[in-house]
Formats: sequence, C-alpha cells, structure tokens
Amino acid sequence: MKNYLIVSKKILPDVYEKVIEARNLINSGSAKSISEAVKAVGISRSTYYKYKDFVFSPDENSIGRKAVVSMMLKHEKGVLSNVLNYLSQEHANILTINQSIPINGKASVNVSLDISDLSKPIDEVVAEMKKLKGTTQVKLLSVE
Repeated sequence: MKNYLIVSKKILPDVYEKVIEARNLINSGSAKSISEAVKAVGISRSTYYKYKDFVFSPDENSIGRKAVVSMMLKHEKGVLSNVLNYLSQEHANILTINQSIPINGKASVNVSLDISDLSKPIDEVVAEMKKLKGTTQVKLLSVE
C-alpha cells in the first residue's frame, strides 16, 4: 500500500474528519442528500467531492482487513469470472458482489473483499486488475 499512510487525525485539518462524518451520515440514512450531510458537518460540497474518495476511517478491530473495489467490465463471457479467479489467486476472500445490468456493453461491479490474507498490497492488486481482459475501469473505493 505504497500510496497510503496512517496518520493521526490530531495533526490533520478538521476537514478530513468532516468528510468522513458526512459520508457516515449519508450511509446511515441520517442525511438524505450530500447537500444535507455537508451542511450538517460544516463543509462545502466541493470539499466533500474533492476528498471523498481519498479519506477513509479504519475500523479499530479490523484495520487493513476489508476493501471495496468498483469496476466497469465489458459484457463478455468470462470477464467477471477472470476477475474473481485473479482475486482468489491473490488470496482475497470475496464478501459481496453487486453487479448492474449491462448497458452499452458494460456492467458496473462492486466487490467487497476480506484482504487480511492478501499476497501483495491492495494497490498492487488493483493495478493488476486494471490489466485484466475486459476491465475498463478499476477503482479502490475504501479500505478498512
């Protein structure tokens, strides 16, 4: 995980924690929209969008154990199977898979993973997934 650091929030600007708070309000249903969530925590929408994909809060009991990966896959036979086989080879355990109906020959797929036994850092796994046949976008959404 070369691109990630664990940093005490004591030395960071409050805005990062507020982005996480806003995301939690949205995910819990306490806020019905992003606008409502950012207003409740006191940040702008642009600040939320700027940092939302880059700031995560680790769970104390499972730091580094779960990840969510989003990808766009071509609607071709065996593409999802190849992705799942690759993840298995890297010792990732699939927790959930959510796939949309293919539109214009592509389907959105979100996969949550247990990465506690991963054979290499998650950022390297994501980089390799981008090279698999039929993957058009691969993005690490969160890590716990």
